[in-house]
Amino acid sequence: MGCDTFIPDINGAARFAERLAAGLVQRGHELHIAAPSITPGRTGAFDEVVEGEHMTVHRLRAYRMPVHEWLRFVLPWTINRKAERVLDTVRPDAVHIHSHIVIGRGLAKAAQRRGIPVIATNHIMPENIIDLFAMPVWLRKIVLKWGWNDAYSVLRRAANITTPTQRAADFLERNTRARDVIPVSCGIDASQYTPDLTERTAKRIVFVGRMTQEKHVDVLLRALAQLPAEIELDLIGPGDQTDNLKKLTAELGLNDRVTFHGRASDETLRSTLTRASVFAIASIAELQSIATMEAMASGLPIVAADAMALPHLVDVGNNGFLFQPDSHDELAKHLSHILSLPHDEFQRMQQASLDGVKVHDIQRTLDVFEELYRGTYKRR
Repeated sequence: MGCDTFIPDINGAARFAERLAAGLVQRGHELHIAAPSITPGRTGAFDEVVEGEHMTVHRLRAYRMPVHEWLRFVLPWTINRKAERVLDTVRPDAVHIHSHIVIGRGLAKAAQRRGIPVIATNHIMPENIIDLFAMPVWLRKIVLKWGWNDAYSVLRRAANITTPTQRAADFLERNTRARDVIPVSCGIDASQYTPDLTERTAKRIVFVGRMTQEKHVDVLLRALAQLPAEIELDLIGPGDQTDNLKKLTAELGLNDRVTFHGRASDETLRSTLTRASVFAIASIAELQSIATMEAMASGLPIVAADAMALPHLVDVGNNGFLFQPDSHDELAKHLSHILSLPHDEFQRMQQASLDGVKVHDIQRTLDVFEELYRGTYKRR
């Protein structure tokens, strides 16, 4: 597997690659991961424990991106040689790339030259990368078009292209010449999460994700300001917008109602989800949202922005509601409704989330990727 972002990074693409890799190891496969180095000077092949499973991670020399808090990248002009060295050492039966940026690009080219089948999963929207840079609208359009063309120049080397949802597949096909993109859920092991169907004694909203611009966490804060004082908000995740969000929290008079957990352990994440009353997400750039699936597996109703793939996870009126992106008024209205429900109606929404997440069982995801690696996949 080729990953431009991998443990210890916290984002959907990294989490998916980690869980997929661990699941495949559990099924008896030998996994090698090509990923950026974590610390300067520490490069080479290492035995690492990922999701409780041992696998070989080939850490390639990487440098932190100046405009990003944690993102590290391999120098593009070095990746071809490094990719060839990894493939000639490992001699894999298949290569699965999780991005087209640098490592995936090098591995796809090297694998194609060696006749090794490539599977490509697209987790990236060029829009999210462009948002890191300030530029006029006219230039943004040009760069965006170039970004999608560049993505396709790598993805076209794959025998099959996958993406987490049908909406994400449609989006990729609209913006590139890719066709027959296969939607495959990132998957989740629901047994790792603990739903609490008892009546709540406190009302807590939770969001899990990076504190970055595209997540629109400020919308959650503005919605909270409209709700009764006893309602609190837990924010789990690091990000370059944390200081700005803390400043906004103070300006809105919410300091005693908002908890910034930052980078949290899995235990803290799961316990916070269990004790919460509702999960809210205002992001407009989700190709699936593992965090939302984690919340569903914890038995939480969902209030999500009506954008990208989030509508796939919300059965409106049953396990939650959708709101117009950036409308903190509409978000507040839906949150108020859920938090005011009688216990039996609230429990019904909890159960709807638990039922809805079953189709995203990680075992189904593993089945599909095994078939793709073997070349035996037939579209459902």
